[in-house]
Amino acid sequence: IQRLSLICVRRGTTRHVGFYECVDPLVSSLYANSFLASSRYNFLYSANFAKLYGYSGWSPSPRDRQPWLQIDLKRKYRIQAIATQGTFNSYDWVTKYTLLYGDRPDSWTPYVMKGGNSTMPGNWNYHQVKRNVFHYAFTAKHIRLLPLGWNTENGGKIGVRLEVFGCAYDSYVMQMNGDDSVAFMFPGKRFRTLQDHFAVNFKTLEQDGLLLHSEGVQGDILTLELRKGRLVLTIGLGSSTVNQVDGRTTMTVGNILDDQHWHYVTIKRYGRQVNFTVDAHTETTISKGDFTYIDLDTQMYVGGVIEPNVPHLPEVPNFRGCLENFVVNAMILFSQKKMHYACRDILWKPMTFAGPNNYLQVPGFFRKPRMFVKFKFRSWDYTGLLMFTRFADDLGALELGLSEGQVNVTLFQPGKKKLQFAAGYRLNDGFWHTVDVAARDNLLSITIDEEEGSPLKITNPFTVRTGDRYFFGGCPKTNNTIRKCETKLNHFHGCMQQIFIDNEPVDIDIILQRRWGRYAELLLGTCGITDRCTPNPCEHEGRCIQSWDDFICLCENTGYKGEVCHMSDKAWTIVMHDRIDGIKVTGSTVDRPYIGDVNYWNASWDDVTALANTSMYCEQWIDYSCYKSRILNTPNGRPYSFWIGRNNESHEYWGGAFPESGKCGCAINQTCTDARFHCNCDADYRQWYSDKGYLMWKDHLPVRKVVVGDTNRTGSKAHISLGPLRCHGDRSIWNTISFTKPTYIEFPTFRPGSTVDISFHFKTYRPHGVFLENSDDWLRNFIRIELNTTQNLVFIFMVGDGILNVTLRSPVPLNDNEWHFVQAELNVKLARIKVDYQPWAVRRFPGQTFVTMEFTHPLLVGTSPANRTLWPFLGCLRGLRMNGATLDLEGKANEEQGIRRNCTGQCLNATIPCRNAAQCIEGYAAYTCDCGNTAFDGFYCHKDIGAYFEIGSWLRYNIRKKPTTNEEWWANWLDPHYHNFSLGYNDTSDEIEFSFSTFQTPAVLLYISSFVQDYMAVILKKDGTLDMRYRLGLITHKYQLSFRNLADGYPHYVNITRHNRTIRTQVLWELVEVDVHIVTPLSLSLTPSEVGDIDYEIQRHNSPGLVGCISGVRYNIYAPLKTLFRPNETEPPVTVQGFVSESNCGAFPPVHGYVPWEADHWFTSIGKFLLLTIHNNVSFLMKLYFDDFCEIY
Repeated sequence: IQRLSLICVRRGTTRHVGFYECVDPLVSSLYANSFLASSRYNFLYSANFAKLYGYSGWSPSPRDRQPWLQIDLKRKYRIQAIATQGTFNSYDWVTKYTLLYGDRPDSWTPYVMKGGNSTMPGNWNYHQVKRNVFHYAFTAKHIRLLPLGWNTENGGKIGVRLEVFGCAYDSYVMQMNGDDSVAFMFPGKRFRTLQDHFAVNFKTLEQDGLLLHSEGVQGDILTLELRKGRLVLTIGLGSSTVNQVDGRTTMTVGNILDDQHWHYVTIKRYGRQVNFTVDAHTETTISKGDFTYIDLDTQMYVGGVIEPNVPHLPEVPNFRGCLENFVVNAMILFSQKKMHYACRDILWKPMTFAGPNNYLQVPGFFRKPRMFVKFKFRSWDYTGLLMFTRFADDLGALELGLSEGQVNVTLFQPGKKKLQFAAGYRLNDGFWHTVDVAARDNLLSITIDEEEGSPLKITNPFTVRTGDRYFFGGCPKTNNTIRKCETKLNHFHGCMQQIFIDNEPVDIDIILQRRWGRYAELLLGTCGITDRCTPNPCEHEGRCIQSWDDFICLCENTGYKGEVCHMSDKAWTIVMHDRIDGIKVTGSTVDRPYIGDVNYWNASWDDVTALANTSMYCEQWIDYSCYKSRILNTPNGRPYSFWIGRNNESHEYWGGAFPESGKCGCAINQTCTDARFHCNCDADYRQWYSDKGYLMWKDHLPVRKVVVGDTNRTGSKAHISLGPLRCHGDRSIWNTISFTKPTYIEFPTFRPGSTVDISFHFKTYRPHGVFLENSDDWLRNFIRIELNTTQNLVFIFMVGDGILNVTLRSPVPLNDNEWHFVQAELNVKLARIKVDYQPWAVRRFPGQTFVTMEFTHPLLVGTSPANRTLWPFLGCLRGLRMNGATLDLEGKANEEQGIRRNCTGQCLNATIPCRNAAQCIEGYAAYTCDCGNTAFDGFYCHKDIGAYFEIGSWLRYNIRKKPTTNEEWWANWLDPHYHNFSLGYNDTSDEIEFSFSTFQTPAVLLYISSFVQDYMAVILKKDGTLDMRYRLGLITHKYQLSFRNLADGYPHYVNITRHNRTIRTQVLWELVEVDVHIVTPLSLSLTPSEVGDIDYEIQRHNSPGLVGCISGVRYNIYAPLKTLFRPNETEPPVTVQGFVSESNCGAFPPVHGYVPWEADHWFTSIGKFLLLTIHNNVSFLMKLYFDDFCEIY
């Protein structure tokens, strides 16, 4: 932490305050008379009990509509932080609040957080301390806390204990009236420095004014001034009209600084680098010019220039307001002239209309023939009620409203058409504007911003008799119909001050004290307007439009989208290198050029080349800044400077130009400094110019080297800047990993600022899992995306206003092991999340919401097994992007930790794969086998399901009985057998498989028939050979499947596969392929039951039928034996006649090979595993022996 010297007084009194030292507690030592509140709940909850770690706390009265707690610090302090607690041992605490500060107890400045919000986070219970460190320190003598939200559960109410941290602050103030100034004489009448530190605090009501000015004879200049409420710094380190060198640099920071609040300005310079800060907004630049020293002559003017020969700077008025602690390089500037060493506060106190129902009612002089109303206002809103009054004697009413940036004047008269006209233009610009209305009979005039030469007038006939009350900012809700305020305009949101009624100033304090007026939802003594568009929250040059409590970003023509133009339409992969900061080159020639190698980080040259080669688009920024250094202008056509690309080929075109054009971008745009040349630098001026732009020809990228060859002449030099390689395309989409164990990947801490967008693809079978998380040390600042249930995707975050979430409820399960695309976004306006093509789930924030994402822990993809409160993610992730940058997931793959490259779980490398064409269901940490479409059972679908058929027994499986839709019925209505019509089969292919064992012949092993005489059958003939017969129409086809005797009592495997007209059959190892030459499909509709006449050949082989065992029977997706013995419905479509019993048909158990114990799903312990194996083997041998014995018998 850099130690900053705060002030150094020339008289010898020195006080140094280091930033880290300014953390003294300021409230704990105060007496009770320093505490003040709007009300109290009772004596035990008085304001003086509101000290941190105290045994009570402050609570206001329940009837207090605008409670506040105020603390008098007794002197001015520099304040760095605030800490709050709830009331001791209670349910009373504040969840959010606004903090006001000031030098006086009746003039306040709201503390504004980053993003233009003034709402600060509070507590979540009564005992834990919530500490808020201010992003810029401020000075104050008085502090006021306004509760905005509090706990309401269990009877909770407002409860506050607090502490403020800072240090003592010495204030030296000068009052500037616009007709005076301070001139500081430099020692030795010269000011020449390499490094400077200027600091000043100021407050004013004026939009323009000169704060600081000094010049040098060599063209050096230093000017600090207000222009239209913005602070402008002009600095020059040397200019020359002779050499055409303009060394002046202008920087602009802040907006609406004419708010009578203290603003803290710091200017730090080292050489040409300048940092310019107002409050918390900092701009940095490299100044123009040839030198690093600033040379100023004689003196420096503060507050304006008043000299006999120089009355003032052209078009720059002198400063009117207060200056505090004007420090130049550790010395406070004082003048020997007579000055006002105090800051006289303004007489007219501003007020802020900040609520949805705000209004101010003040009294007027009743029944006067002339009306005069004057006031000042400032706002960002397009519409709103400024003033309303109803005339006496029911003569009508007058309404002043803000509409589309103009002041609309509406005059209502009973029985007549209303009169309406507008004045002013773009009055909703945030600046103070004066409205002056004068009315009498038959004449009404309005003047905007005191332009007396052009008031607008109405001269229609009407009568004016003033009423007794005037309403500003809105109308109150009341049932009183007499002299009621009525308007169709919205409530005004903004600030007002200097209200005059009938030429008399309105003293708000006296009016409210004597109860002559009323108000609601007003902040008195302060103008709380903030500029939400400065600095611009819209990224990538989006246009910002604001209202009082919100802003909108217009992202047209930026290439980005989202609430703050943050989400790119493209996924960029960015590769950094060691030349980002630039290369300074001198002393190089064409024959001995400077060659700058470019080394890319975290990637080899092959990796970077592959990225550019596989991406759809790539670009790389290049900037050649030159001072008398040429690029292409050579007598013989040989370039002075060029760059080398992907294939070690030199290229002579530069940023913004076409490939191999031999030009720079300015030649394409026709903007070159000298039209005779193709580059700005080729003009060869003694002045800094640059040729810059994107190199976009993908086949030439990335840049490998930069060659510079013209910096050897006197004063000649060049500065080369090369941006990172940026590519987008399909590569980021397939950057894929799979989590097979509860683990996580660690990336560097995510630092998104105030906006975050996240996108990724995932697939999983698990119903829960955390995709990613980033947090701070105490989980008080974090973001997390997780799958909460099978259909709930949750974006959880705590970024300033407690733990919040937005939940997307999907109508379909998300754990279906299909790829799903997730997008999430969080900014100051909203949080939202979506998956696939479903609509966004959105949580919008109130206008005063703040967002702070300051994480300290690494970004975790997945979750740590040590965190037992979160579900680990098991599945696949791909294409993870955080704020447009792709994270290299594949680079973090580690098999030992359970992180695999590509989407490969346990199914691909299963120790025991699923058998018999079963589907492997990926669980990533484990797997299961889906045996539903097989004829087998068991964990690996390895257990055969067979049946022993006795004489005369058979089994019939009905595939489907009737059509299921009207269309299906209509397609087959002519057929009387449509109830047995089979639907849903594949008419282009069939697959049949089974195994059998028998000693008996002949037998029909399998018979599949349709509702007509079409059929297919597998027959075991009398000699033990195997035939396949089928009939489609009138012709019966016959093929012999085996020529050997299969009735030998051993199991024999049969497979029949048809694809279109080709049938392949396999019996054991015998493979036969035949061409069936059919026009209609083999199977139109199927059922194993006999319908109609059975072919004679089938009947002849069907007696006495199969006596033996058949197993593993499957036709396409139908498994009759499995349906019989493992039914999954109450009425399975199976009919059995005779005695059919389950049997393994003498099959040997499958040989799985060695199974490691950690991969065995049935493993419990080594001892039990051995006993179970022996027991199973014995059981199998006993059953096999018993079956053989029964067959012999």
